[in-house]
Amino acid sequence: MTGLLVLAGTPIGEIADAPPRLATELAAADVIAAEDTRRLRRLTQALEVQPSGRVVSYFEGNEAARTPELADALAGGARVLLVTDAGMPSVSDPGYRLVAAAVERGIKVTAVPGPSAVLTALAVSGLPVDRFCFEGFLPRKGGERRTRLREVEGERRTLVYFEAPHRLDDTLAAMAEIFGADRRAAVCRELTKTYEEVKRGPLGELVPWAAEGVRGEITIVVEGAPESGPQDLDADELVRRVQVREEAGERRKEAIAAVAADAGLPKREVFDAVVAAKNAAKGSAKGAPKDPARD
Repeated sequence: MTGLLVLAGTPIGEIADAPPRLATELAAADVIAAEDTRRLRRLTQALEVQPSGRVVSYFEGNEAARTPELADALAGGARVLLVTDAGMPSVSDPGYRLVAAAVERGIKVTAVPGPSAVLTALAVSGLPVDRFCFEGFLPRKGGERRTRLREVEGERRTLVYFEAPHRLDDTLAAMAEIFGADRRAAVCRELTKTYEEVKRGPLGELVPWAAEGVRGEITIVVEGAPESGPQDLDADELVRRVQVREEAGERRKEAIAAVAADAGLPKREVFDAVVAAKNAAKGSAKGAPKDPARD
């Protein structure tokens, strides 16, 4: 008999938002894997529930090492409950590895649906929500952050990001640079908590506001790129966009197709620009003067 893995959503702020089934699952689980056992203790006290199962920590630092142990417990018939500090496990939180391990062993995985900062921010942002994509946290280093943003500069779906408060102004500045200062966005801070705030406006206006200092849990919602006809991009810009995608790991053929689709241009036009740039680079290298120091 195999066990059951239960992913449980926890409140992102207001404790009253806890799903009713959460208390039942906390009491019934054989093993509770918690991102922070101290927060779990506060949660169980607030819900007035006494767990009967074993409590173990399961966070970024030990996720890889602890997953096999929990998978073995599931294979042995245990009911394992996974909770993170806030929101749904696996969504920019620990959980993916355990879910993958359970699925690989044929163990059932279910969830206690609960609050989500992603969906809550989308709902209150005032931006289109019919199509969206979640990008999680951006890289901490500025160059890597800009590269990641350039990958989605033509994305027409609404974009959702998590960000640390001390990096918010740098991130918004990079977004304004790459997406355009007029692109609409909403910065959602401390959702469902006492000091909840949603700051809406063009990216260019949000940058100075964030530079004054912002605290709390942050979710950024950014309007997708406007739908338009073919973009007026010169060959150098087309080549640059292809190079950015290649540096991010895409094959050249896929990068060319993606850039052409984003720009509303035939793939052949982008291909020709890339080939011309490659031939120009070869010709420049061949015609370069010799280094006298090597003679």
